[in-house]
Amino acid sequence: MLKSVVRVIGAAVRRSSTTTPAARALPLSCPTLCSPSSATARPFTRSLWMFSNNGASSGYRPKLFSSKMLSPSVSCGCGGLHTDGDKAFGDFLSDEIKEEKKIQKNKALPKMSGGWELEMNGTEAKLTKKVSGEKISVTFNVNNSIPPNFEEEGEQGQQQKSAEEEPEIVSTPNFVVEVTKQGAKHSLVFDCHFPEDEMSHGEGEEESDIFAIREVSFQPEGDSDWKETSYTLNTDSLDWALYDHLMDFLADRGVDNTFADELMELSTAIEHQEYIRFLEDLQGFVKCN
Repeated sequence: MLKSVVRVIGAAVRRSSTTTPAARALPLSCPTLCSPSSATARPFTRSLWMFSNNGASSGYRPKLFSSKMLSPSVSCGCGGLHTDGDKAFGDFLSDEIKEEKKIQKNKALPKMSGGWELEMNGTEAKLTKKVSGEKISVTFNVNNSIPPNFEEEGEQGQQQKSAEEEPEIVSTPNFVVEVTKQGAKHSLVFDCHFPEDEMSHGEGEEESDIFAIREVSFQPEGDSDWKETSYTLNTDSLDWALYDHLMDFLADRGVDNTFADELMELSTAIEHQEYIRFLEDLQGFVKCN
């Protein structure tokens, strides 16, 4: 009899201890990004939900591992599985979408100066313009355009940063510049990127280019695939005089620091729009809307 009473009490204690899962604490450091001061950026909020009552601290995450996760709770015509974890996931996504829309700086995509026309194809953007018979096009994709950069963890007693002090997210995509002349069979193509060591400069330092040329090649006009059979000039070991002329060639056609700065602002806005759209699609998929 005594053993039965002990088992009953132990089971009650275990149930009471599992109904209130401990809140998961955010690590003391969060990913940060160095970004140009003139580029439009947005706060690093994709993990800030962990601070709020609607995030992991509310118990959503632990419920995913509860014994009820495989018990369908809702029936609909989709024929999919619906669990308590799905409901918690959908509720979290609703709150996350609202928060992301609150901090969205650009409801409409910012305009590029210099007469560039924008075309969108999913996550790929293409900027085009004509200069004295030449056609210049710049293509970039916002996927994987936010470089990771993590600070070292501070002491355990360090206070967590407030939302206003959180680092900002800036999209710095690789981009390809294609210059086409009338009557030419091939286009001069530049593969460009944003080096991390050129993203910021201290006071008194001479202003330098915030983007760099990685490779240069002649490619068939209008061909979207980079042909490996065409000779490609890598700039890693290139003579600096030749490299400077290549950069001046681009600047004369409107691809300079101002353009690169505006491109980052545009790419950041596109990436944020795509992120919100992904969350909305994910919510619809989870809730089977």
